Amino acid sequence: MTFTAGPQDAGKRLDHYLQEQLAQYSRSRLQNWIKAGRVTVSSAGAKPSLLLRGGERIEVSPADLPPLQASPEDLPLEILYEDAAVIAIDKPAGLVVHAGAGAHSGTLVNRLVHHFAALSHVGGDLRPGIVHRLDKGTSGVLLVARNDVAHQALASQFAGRTVEKAYLALVHGRVRAEMGRITKPVARDPVRRTRMTTRLATGRSALTEYRVLQRFEKFSYLEVRIGTGRTHQIRVHLASLGHPVVGDRLYGAPPAQRIFLHAWRIAFTSPATGGRVSVESPLPVDLQRWLAAL
Repeated sequence: MTFTAGPQDAGKRLDHYLQEQLAQYSRSRLQNWIKAGRVTVSSAGAKPSLLLRGGERIEVSPADLPPLQASPEDLPLEILYEDAAVIAIDKPAGLVVHAGAGAHSGTLVNRLVHHFAALSHVGGDLRPGIVHRLDKGTSGVLLVARNDVAHQALASQFAGRTVEKAYLALVHGRVRAEMGRITKPVARDPVRRTRMTTRLATGRSALTEYRVLQRFEKFSYLEVRIGTGRTHQIRVHLASLGHPVVGDRLYGAPPAQRIFLHAWRIAFTSPATGGRVSVESPLPVDLQRWLAAL
């Protein structure tokens, strides 16, 4: 495949430019092709970080896509909704979405590969179908793409903030306002790398909105909506107000049986039908009992 960088592409990194042109492939795959010499810029090899000046002739020789590398495992999988493009899964708390540090089996992906013959490859060979994620401790509805076209369509909706995401959270303390909006940028904590922080001047833009559903003596039960999907966004934003999510030890809450954060509802446009779809995951029984005890 051959491309010619235009004047409007001046200053762009090579890997960023290629991701714009070849959106069906992940950036990591494109970077690997560049490093393997499968991409030339004006007939010369290049690095992913090469800054374009405009006018370069860029040639790409794609490598064949390898088969899924995640191993299928016959483990339970609860499906809330499915059509020709999308599957909505009800993820239990404690389940890791895909393989990573310390987790190589028993993940949601391992279950998906067993139950479905085909999933999208855009996210990489170890993350087939995965368009977005939920933290290990968070339960609730999660979308999975059946093919690359559906993946790109859903990713565009997430990027364009047209996907509606609503969560239920129990936090420490009595939240004063009936509703609120948090826009603090979210960045990786430079000291504790497993955490995110809102205390730095730099960071990625983030939007979290909440409203109080019920107040207790020492807790508040919230509906939370997010306009962005930053790592730990709800957890770090609520903690920044002095109201960490119950059970979230990473952000200052006392230990508990689990973190009280549930992805309750998601609404999106199905790439298969073009219609608006809303999927809800009922509050898990353990969290229902928690509220009843309060």
